[in-house]
Amino acid sequence: MVTALAMSLLTIAHADPVPGVVRIGALTPLVTTSLEEGLWHGLAELGYVESRNLIIERRRAESRDALRSAAEDLVRSKVNLIVALTTTAARAALSATATISVVFISGDPVGTGLAQSLARPGGNATGVSTLSTELIPKRLELLQQVVPHVRRVILLGNPGSQLQAGVLKEARKAGEALHIQIVAVDARNAAELDAALRGLQHRAPDGFMVSSDLLFLANRAKVAAAVARARLPGVFPWREYHDAGVLMSYGSSTKEMGRQAAAYVDKILKGAKPADLPVEQSSKYDVVVDLRIAGELGLKVPQELLFRADEVIR
Repeated sequence: MVTALAMSLLTIAHADPVPGVVRIGALTPLVTTSLEEGLWHGLAELGYVESRNLIIERRRAESRDALRSAAEDLVRSKVNLIVALTTTAARAALSATATISVVFISGDPVGTGLAQSLARPGGNATGVSTLSTELIPKRLELLQQVVPHVRRVILLGNPGSQLQAGVLKEARKAGEALHIQIVAVDARNAAELDAALRGLQHRAPDGFMVSSDLLFLANRAKVAAAVARARLPGVFPWREYHDAGVLMSYGSSTKEMGRQAAAYVDKILKGAKPADLPVEQSSKYDVVVDLRIAGELGLKVPQELLFRADEVIR
């Protein structure tokens, strides 16, 4: 009888070899997330080892102009492939090259023009969709499970993001179905975020949500502190927010998405064309609940939610 381990080793032994020394460009935001961690771990599992058969040209930037400049620099450095870990980074990469393959992680690759369709992306890019808008209804449902009386929820979003229109549309549609009013609060930068957070308590909401925009993830400690001061139960899109102390999160596993992106990198370096590789949706979604925050807010988390949670912080 062949064991699962033996089968795994057999598969690795018969896998195509890593194609010599490869040079990858990594175009990433300034905020560090576990997307990168998952990407590098995934590549290591596939046989790519930095300084042995992998050279990584890292470029970090935040603004659109800085990302475009960084992407152009990667093209000049003659990388074999560019990995872009946000929608804005991917657009910058595609504006810089139509020939170098791009692997992206994006909230809505079709809606933002990165791919013609999920099944046939076309062009020189493919990757992973994080389902930034599709998960919003479930977040509202989870919040209502913990706070049954919730009727008015603030949604903090970035109107400068290409995803924001879809985010707001999905939130309002879900809110209508659940009899919850969505109050949009906008912030395009750190200064506007400070002003928005100062006004939370004066809006008399029952709950809080935030879009998956990296502006807010980068300022998660500030966001979490303001939500705590306003004593608002909140649901967040990324597991990383729990580092700052929040009630609950539901979203795509960033580490797993990084691994998915690594699989695309491997396929393309071994000869596959991005146009022929369908965009994958994120494959793992995590529910995390912090019972300590629930206790501070005087909330009792339903047992059924605790049973289905991927992680319960006590």
